[in-house]
Amino acid sequence: MSTVGKTITCKAAVAWEAGKPLSIEDIEVAPPKANEVRIQIYYTGVCHTDAYTLSGKDPEGAFPIVLGHEGAGIVESVGEGVTNVKPGDHVVALYTPECKECKFCKSGKTNLCGKIRATQGKGLMPDGTSRFKCKGKDLLHFMGTSTFSQYTVVADISVVAIEHDAPMDRTCLLGCGITTGYGAATITANVQEGDNVAVFGAGCVGLSVVQGAAARKAGKIIVVDVNPSKKAWGEKFGATHFVNPTELGDQSIQDKLIEMTDGGCDYTFDCTGNVGVMRAALEACHKGWGESIVIGVAAAGQEISTRRKFTPNSILGFEDTNFRQHSNLLPAECGEDVHSVVSRAALS
Repeated sequence: MSTVGKTITCKAAVAWEAGKPLSIEDIEVAPPKANEVRIQIYYTGVCHTDAYTLSGKDPEGAFPIVLGHEGAGIVESVGEGVTNVKPGDHVVALYTPECKECKFCKSGKTNLCGKIRATQGKGLMPDGTSRFKCKGKDLLHFMGTSTFSQYTVVADISVVAIEHDAPMDRTCLLGCGITTGYGAATITANVQEGDNVAVFGAGCVGLSVVQGAAARKAGKIIVVDVNPSKKAWGEKFGATHFVNPTELGDQSIQDKLIEMTDGGCDYTFDCTGNVGVMRAALEACHKGWGESIVIGVAAAGQEISTRRKFTPNSILGFEDTNFRQHSNLLPAECGEDVHSVVSRAALS
């Protein structure tokens, strides 16, 4: 029986309030309106940002809401005016849209898109309403994607088609984790052959930084993590060295990295969201030209301070590393390096 044009009842993990466990509920998902796409989600990743919002520490967090922003699935139906995808397409939902028309998209300087940013930030679709209901109440959307649901509705500029043979249990991570880390290395930092880099935190994002640095033929790629099991993972993804800060005795991780790289790293990447780690990453940079890229999201109000005499050239912070997911993930434009990332993205 066709579901096109009809409200679908499905399961979703609903966050009713901050600090409370997710609740599996039957929710109603309305049909897509003009320039919207309804997707049957097959796989979703779980990002620290989801946990951060659920914790209540996110000052912009609002409830009740359907979280999740790393999802892959199949288009169930499309609204009027949608031309970039069609029913049956395999797709990845994108929390960073790309309209290709706004000031941001045309600038060539950022991956941010301004077309639906205001409503997306409020947890609503572009027309200012929700497509989710549960127990008679509207549920908010999350980052324009809400992938913790069997079905979701997104704007047409927030979805990209992928090859049908691409494994969705891996491509879902292209929605955030992989593109964030890979883009941090290859676009934001623009790592060059021979550069020495240190990656703090070897989760999905950190390992994707490692992949990006390895693809650029970096010199030393040093993974820093307190979990010893991450050594093998780092090496699998291209790391040349592994350092566990808890095993250094009286030596700081900053001094250890400076020692290993003859004066400091060309690039350091924080993938933890811990301001103490951010400071260590900053102070491990080479004086004069080193750059520290902050990827992790710290709790609101926390600050980074440093007392080191010689500071790096710059600290770079960003949203999703300027990786234009819509353009860069199109099958016809997706380079072999990104295909390689997808093929190696099984993190479990």
